[in-house]
Amino acid sequence: MKILASLTLAAGLMAASFANAAVDADAAQALLKKSDCFKCHAIDKKKDGPAFKETSKKYKGKADAEDKLTKHITLEPTIEIEGKKEKHKAIKSTDAAEIKNVVQWIMSL
Repeated sequence: MKILASLTLAAGLMAASFANAAVDADAAQALLKKSDCFKCHAIDKKKDGPAFKETSKKYKGKADAEDKLTKHITLEPTIEIEGKKEKHKAIKSTDAAEIKNVVQWIMSL
């Protein structure tokens, strides 16, 4: 019984590490750069928009985090910067896998 429990635990840990390894940080950052996201956002400091690390912290542990971030970067919601309302630009991709990779990368920070 202990062996079965140990194997189950090991399989779970391996699956979790594979899920984290699946994020392609270089591809995510390249798409963010291509989409001009770094104009208003940085990884670890606030610019006109929040830092990606702050966004990750805000959504960590929330079941709908990936869905909310995906909608935010693809649907051009209205945002407010210094009292001025404007549309948040959409990411320059319609490839679901690329968009998911970006969202997962943000959440991994």
